Amino acid sequence: MRAALRVELQKLVRSLVGMVTSLTVVLGTVFLLAGITAGVRAGQEELIAQVGPAGAATWEGLLLAAAQITSAGALLGAGVLGSWLMAREFSDGTISALFGLPVGLGRIAGAKLIVFGLWATAVGLALAAAVSALGLMLGYGAPDERVWAALGRQAALVPLSAVLAAPAAWVATLGRSLLAGVGAAVGLLVVAQVGALTGAGPWIPFAAPALWAMTGGAEVSAAQLSLSVMTGLVFAALIVAAWSRLQLDR
Repeated sequence: MRAALRVELQKLVRSLVGMVTSLTVVLGTVFLLAGITAGVRAGQEELIAQVGPAGAATWEGLLLAAAQITSAGALLGAGVLGSWLMAREFSDGTISALFGLPVGLGRIAGAKLIVFGLWATAVGLALAAAVSALGLMLGYGAPDERVWAALGRQAALVPLSAVLAAPAAWVATLGRSLLAGVGAAVGLLVVAQVGALTGAGPWIPFAAPALWAMTGGAEVSAAQLSLSVMTGLVFAALIVAAWSRLQLDR
C-alpha cells in the first residue's frame, strides 16, 4: 500500500492537471475576491447589489464571499481532479499494466483516494492562508476569534467538497472516461445550487457544506453535515469495489 501511495502521489505532484486545478482553486478564488473588493470600493452599484453582504469591506464580507466562490469552485475542481485520478489509467492506456502488479486494483484505488484527500486538505489550508493574507492586505486588521473560526471552515470546505466529488470519480471509473466524470461533476454542482435555492440545502448532501461555511454552522446541524460526509464515503467505497472488479474486457 505504501508503494501505491508513493506512486500515486508522484503522479499527482508531477501532473499538469494537479497543478492547474490547485492554482485555479486557490489563486482563482483570491483574484475573484480581489476583483469584487475593487469593484465595490469603486462604487459599482450593479456589483454591490449582486454581492450584497459579501461585498462588505470587513472580514465577515470577505469570508462570506470566499465561501460562496469556494462552494462552487472547489466542488467542480475536485470533481475534475478526482475524475482524472480514476480515469487517467484508461485514457493513457496504462490500466492493463496495473493487472500485473502485486498490489490489487482495489488497493490502488484506495491509494488514489487517499492522495486525493491529501490534495484537498493541502489546497484547503493554502486557500485559507491566501484569503487571510488578502484580508490583511486590504486593511481589515488582525483576525479575531470569530474570523479564525470562519477561516477554519473555509479550510475545511475544500476537503468536504472533495468528499462530495466522489460520485464524479465513481462515474469516471464506470465510464472509463474523464469526460464522463467531468459531466457528473457539473451535475453535482447543479444539484447543489438548485438545492440551496429551494431552501432544502441543509438536507441535500451536496449543498450542506457550503451553507455550513457561509452561515457559520447556524443553518446546518452536525447530523446534516455528517450526512454529506457519509454520502461521499459511500461513493468512495463504491469506487474501491468497482476497481476491485475491473476486467480487461474493453
